[in-house]
Amino acid sequence: MAPGGRSGDRGGGLVTTLLQGRELGRTFRQRGTRLFERSGATVALDDADIDIREGSAVGIIGESGSGKSTLVRILLGLDAPTSGTVAFDGRAVDARASARSLHWLRRETGIVFQDPYASLDPRMSVGRIVGEPLWALGIDIDRRARVREVLVDVGLDADMAARYPHEFSGGQRQRIALARAIVHRPRLLVGDEPLSALDVTVRAQILELLRDLRASQNLTLVMVSHDIGVVQNLCDEVIVMKDGRIVEEGPTEKVLLQPQVAYTRRLLASIPVIDPNRG
Repeated sequence: MAPGGRSGDRGGGLVTTLLQGRELGRTFRQRGTRLFERSGATVALDDADIDIREGSAVGIIGESGSGKSTLVRILLGLDAPTSGTVAFDGRAVDARASARSLHWLRRETGIVFQDPYASLDPRMSVGRIVGEPLWALGIDIDRRARVREVLVDVGLDADMAARYPHEFSGGQRQRIALARAIVHRPRLLVGDEPLSALDVTVRAQILELLRDLRASQNLTLVMVSHDIGVVQNLCDEVIVMKDGRIVEEGPTEKVLLQPQVAYTRRLLASIPVIDPNRG
């Protein structure tokens, strides 16, 4: 990999590696629960290398406990690796640094979690929830106007800013969570199972919204999902994880239709596919 995050030639031009991880490892120490019992360790991530190209949509799949969420947290600087390095657009990410020193990374990234209700503070209005990153990151713009604008972008009425999370359906709450994740115009949007708590019809609507946002706002996407249908419909590339290791990766169509690794074949056979376009 050349300095500056450039990873080669594609269509006559250089391809930018927006997010890169090298030899990433994460071990969690566990104390013994009984007298004289030795402490142990759980390896959640083991020697993982990853490159996310700018403008791409990457799906990360694997069984529960495979290391998907640990990898994402480390890439976003929300957890520090035991070993290895992370760089965003060529700039080192140090999760052990102060929160303020990582403001630059927070401005470049946004994240949407699985449960849209649990991730929204019920005591705050939608306007305050969506606008929170603007205040927290000190972004000097007309914040109220930007909140109204981004609510419209995700398919909600701008006047909904005065309402509270409990007044909305699950699909609407996930649109609110999306609005908060992109209000500061990040370059990278990460979804950690963002559609799994929604019914099939609403899932299809949010999936279409993600496609539209990716195109209109020039977003790079990283999606952690158990739903192969979502990955197949949204992502250009797939990463398969097992026991903290990346065991297969490549273009979505190739990995899902012609998997090269036995584990990937078993995984695809065992996971029920829900077509997000049904309903």
